[in-house]
Amino acid sequence: MPLKNNPGAGKKLSLGFSPCPNDCFIFDALVHGRIDTEGLEFEVVMADVEELNRRAFEGSIDVTKLSYHAFAHLSSSYRLLHAGSALGFGVGPLLISKTASTRLGVPFLLSGKSPGDLSDFKIAIPGKYTTANFLLSLAYPEAVNKEVMLFSEIETAVLEGRVDAGLIIHENRFTYASRGLHKLIDLGEFWESYAHAPIPLGGIVVKRSLEEELRKRIDRVLRKSVEYAFAHPDASRNFVKAHAQEMSEEVMRKHIDLYVNDFSRDLGVQGRAAVTLLFEKAKELGVVHEMEQDIFN
Repeated sequence: MPLKNNPGAGKKLSLGFSPCPNDCFIFDALVHGRIDTEGLEFEVVMADVEELNRRAFEGSIDVTKLSYHAFAHLSSSYRLLHAGSALGFGVGPLLISKTASTRLGVPFLLSGKSPGDLSDFKIAIPGKYTTANFLLSLAYPEAVNKEVMLFSEIETAVLEGRVDAGLIIHENRFTYASRGLHKLIDLGEFWESYAHAPIPLGGIVVKRSLEEELRKRIDRVLRKSVEYAFAHPDASRNFVKAHAQEMSEEVMRKHIDLYVNDFSRDLGVQGRAAVTLLFEKAKELGVVHEMEQDIFN
């Protein structure tokens, strides 16, 4: 029987994260019982980031990885945990094409006017509510001809000429050049030049409807999982490799090193400020209209 004063006891919480190396790395210890989960049990849902975004919009998942763009629309349903975020410098999405291009002008937020260079581009994006798509819209608001694709299929779509350009995330930033593709712009560098802040890509959110003590316990357990991963970096190797498809170990390691950092342990003052700034810009540009004030857990 459930323990008294132990919210969550006797009930499995649905937990969503992607099969990408960074997520498998930080959740391995939690999923495989390498840490004390404080009585919490989880039912894992593994899916790509846009599918996780979709499930969060449905409200069908208790704790989940979520694009910060999607979270801007879902702050009334979820709160952001302090642990587990993918946020940092030099981690942004890239816009790529088959040929190098000189058509791109200075991005909108840096120039004060729309350069109008991408209005006739058909661009593959990894999801409507990804932070990558949000940044593309900030930089080039005239780029509206977009097609949503699974992130791992975008490089091939560009190579085959089905789209003029592709917005790539995750490990594809390590593979596009070897396939003969060219970077048009690094949207992470664009954000850093504009905001002088790390770029928030994705965070771990928890349902507001869960009791406060339970939400805090989930945050503690996740931080313990991240800290275990840092202290025992080889422990998660099999879990990471099992879900990395045909990715080489070198690319897996680069992926983890890029997206897992001190912000993954705890957002801290700088991380919370970067998230707040991103959402302020989203409201200013009309991407979202209202957000809860207490977005952090």
